[in-house]
Amino acid sequence: MTAAMCACVLVAQSLVAAMNLAIPKIAASGLHPSPAQLLWIVDIYVLVFAGLLIPAGALGDRFGRKGTLLTGLGAFGAGTLLCALAPALPVLMAGRAVSGAGAALLVPATMSVLLHASPPDRRAGAVAAWSTAMGAGGLAGNAGGGLLVQYLPWQGLFLAYVPLALALLVWVAGVAPRVPRQTAALDLPGSALLALGAAALLFGIIEGPDRGWLSATVVGAFALALVLCAVFVRHGLRAAHPILDPRLFRLPRLRAGSIGIAVTFFGMFALFYVNAQFLQYVKGYSAVQAGGAIVPLALGMMVFTKCGVRGAERFGEARTAGAGLALITAGLLLSTTNAHASYLLYMVFLVVMSTGAGLAMPTLSHAIVASVPASRSGMGSGLQGAARELGAALGIAVVGTALSVRLASGTGHGAAAATAFTDAMALGYRIAAGVVLVVGDRIAVVSGLRSRAGAGRSGA
Repeated sequence: MTAAMCACVLVAQSLVAAMNLAIPKIAASGLHPSPAQLLWIVDIYVLVFAGLLIPAGALGDRFGRKGTLLTGLGAFGAGTLLCALAPALPVLMAGRAVSGAGAALLVPATMSVLLHASPPDRRAGAVAAWSTAMGAGGLAGNAGGGLLVQYLPWQGLFLAYVPLALALLVWVAGVAPRVPRQTAALDLPGSALLALGAAALLFGIIEGPDRGWLSATVVGAFALALVLCAVFVRHGLRAAHPILDPRLFRLPRLRAGSIGIAVTFFGMFALFYVNAQFLQYVKGYSAVQAGGAIVPLALGMMVFTKCGVRGAERFGEARTAGAGLALITAGLLLSTTNAHASYLLYMVFLVVMSTGAGLAMPTLSHAIVASVPASRSGMGSGLQGAARELGAALGIAVVGTALSVRLASGTGHGAAAATAFTDAMALGYRIAAGVVLVVGDRIAVVSGLRSRAGAGRSGA
């Protein structure tokens, strides 16, 4: 059963990374997307995924987690089929949105089912396995996506996910237990405010280079994001059953875990978005080579996730998660290489990042789920999922925007183009590293995870 739940989240998460390898083919296709449209093709899946995760968790609590999981797998498969058959950009984006909605339904349900079926003394290990699958999904998407994109048109990438979704649906239907329903309320206004606020923020970041950072449209998008965020908080404080009660963030471990997870995936997906393009455009790798080149990152995460669980028990959550975020920062700062640098050096930087992610992710995930009552486990897993996917969406948007800004005037050809791309990538990585270090390591983790025992009691 654990294997089935982990396989579901791995497949849903892998589609984010697999898209990165298809970017060159989609850019050269008859769809003729602009740089901003390419970012939207990648990010709309993650945006819908993030925006619907918390309400999807509540939906599973109320109507049944197994049924919600099966519905999510069906929607995920239907969305990928729509993408494969898309004749134009709007249809492709619609398919990506449907797939993201399906992923949002299935991911929190997998965590809830897993926690229900695991004995109390094995729940930390189950969370670690789930976190490993979630992190490894991005890397599996790189490896598997590379093979598909190398030998098939970009549509073949999406077609491959249709039988995967069907196989998972049959597997889950046979092995997943039914979890008792809870009396969770569906907060539709709060859900809409959360999703629209995230969309407005991403719109401002992605469209800034093309429309102008001081244009009325972009400034208005950022202002709208702030207003919607404020209204969301006010609604959460006043509603009888909010989808996310802002008062929960008074719990230090929940607050630290949420912010820490967001910045972890901010940094990791900033790397994932640029990595495939760097290896193909600058290093001259094929899609298969580019996908395989990041496999050491997956292996490192699988190895060091267990170290993260043991490290939190032995040295404390704050030290373990803080060390992990510091290593992600170092990996981002060191990962900027040029066309002449050896792959072995690049691989060392990837392993540094994988070590950091393996230490941080299970520690931060467990801090969130352990801070909420068992009756709201769907909301807890939805919260960490939303933090994770929103962080990933912002990481993709920020590093993609940095590329657009630096490359807007044209890059020339050959060595000049490679140098311009590497310089733009370095800017994006420095921004991502600063966010991970300052927001995640210094502000969230160090201040929020100092007292593990006391924080755990407050979450009960």
